[in-house]
Amino acid sequence: MALGIGIVGLPNVGKSTTFNALTKAQNAEAANYPFCTIEPNKAIVAVPDPRVDRLAELVKPEKIIYTTVEFIDIAGLVKGASQGEGLGNQFLANIRETAAIVHVVRCFDDENVIHVSARPDPRSDIEIINTELMIADLQQLERKLDKLAREVKGDKRLLPVQEVALALQQQLGQGIPVTAYPDRESEAFKSLTKEMRFLTGKKVIYVANVDEDHLTTDNEYVHTVRQIAHSHNAECVKLCAKLEQDMAGLTDAERHEFLATIGVEETGLEQVIHKGYHALELIAFFTAGPKEVRAWTVRQGAKAPEAAGTIHSDFERGFIRAEVIPYATYLRLGSEVAAKAAGEMRVEGRDYVVHDGDVMHFRFNV
Repeated sequence: MALGIGIVGLPNVGKSTTFNALTKAQNAEAANYPFCTIEPNKAIVAVPDPRVDRLAELVKPEKIIYTTVEFIDIAGLVKGASQGEGLGNQFLANIRETAAIVHVVRCFDDENVIHVSARPDPRSDIEIINTELMIADLQQLERKLDKLAREVKGDKRLLPVQEVALALQQQLGQGIPVTAYPDRESEAFKSLTKEMRFLTGKKVIYVANVDEDHLTTDNEYVHTVRQIAHSHNAECVKLCAKLEQDMAGLTDAERHEFLATIGVEETGLEQVIHKGYHALELIAFFTAGPKEVRAWTVRQGAKAPEAAGTIHSDFERGFIRAEVIPYATYLRLGSEVAAKAAGEMRVEGRDYVVHDGDVMHFRFNV
C-alpha cells in the first residue's frame, strides 16, 4: 500500500518549492509568478525508516527496499477555479486517487514574492482552497445524481446510495465537507465515497511554509494555521520549503546535522510522512532475508492475511500462518535464527493483528 499525497494551495505560496523539498529534486518549476506549474508534477519517494537500515545492518541483504509515497503537485488554485479561473481546477482529477492532501499555506512576508492578495492571510487563503475543493466535489456529485436518477428505476438497491448522495449535495452546498457526514460507517456512504473519491473526504495535512527565522518560533500566521487545523481535526506541519529545497544535494546525515544546528529535529519529508501515517492510521511491517530487507505499509488493525496480501495476492489467498518477531526483539537478539532458538518467534494465525514494526514471514499454499 503506497501512500499517495496530493499537494494543493494558492499560487506563489511555495507549493512547488515544497514539492521539490519533499522529493529532494528540482522536478517542479518554481518561479515568482502565478501558474508557473501548468502540468501535474509527480514523484515517488522512499519513506525514510531507520528500522529498515538497522535490520539491513544485521541481515546484510542483497537489496534494501523502503516503502514509498507518491507526491502529486498541481497548478495553484484561485478563487473561481471551478468557474474556469486559473489552471488548477483542470488538474484536480489528478489528486482524487490520492489518500491525503497536503495544503500548503504561505506563512511568511516577502515583498519580492507575489501573493494573490495584498499580503498573506492564512484564514482567507485556506477558505478559498477549501471552497474550491467543495465546489469540485459538488459538481462531480451532481453528475452522479443525474446518473443515479436513471439507475434507481431499474435497481431499487441503489436507493440508499441516492439518499446519501442527496444528503451530501445539501451538505456541500452549505459549505460543509464530506468528512463531516454524520453516518460515515453506513454501507451506502462507503460505496459512494469509494467510487467518487471526494476531495473534501480526504485527510488533510496543513503545511505552514515559513521563512527560516520562524522555524523554531511560530509567527501569527502559523498560529492561525494551527488553530484552523485543530478545528478541522487535521494535521499540521511547519517547514521552510526554500531552506529544505536548498538542502536537496546534501546526504540525509548532513541534512539532519544542519537542521539540528537550528533546533529542528525532522526534515519536512519526515514530518509530512509521519503525520500522513498517523492521519491515515497506517503502520509498517518488515520482511527480512538474505535477498532483501523490505518495509511494507498496512492499515492499523490489519490482520495477518491482509498483510500477506500486500506482498502478493496468493499469500493472502493461500495463507496458512505468519511467523512473527517484534522489531525490538529482532534487534536485541540479532537474527531470525537467534530469535527462533530463544523461543521468541511467534507463530500466528488468521486472526493475528499486525503491530507496527513486526518482522514477518508468511507460510502459504495455493
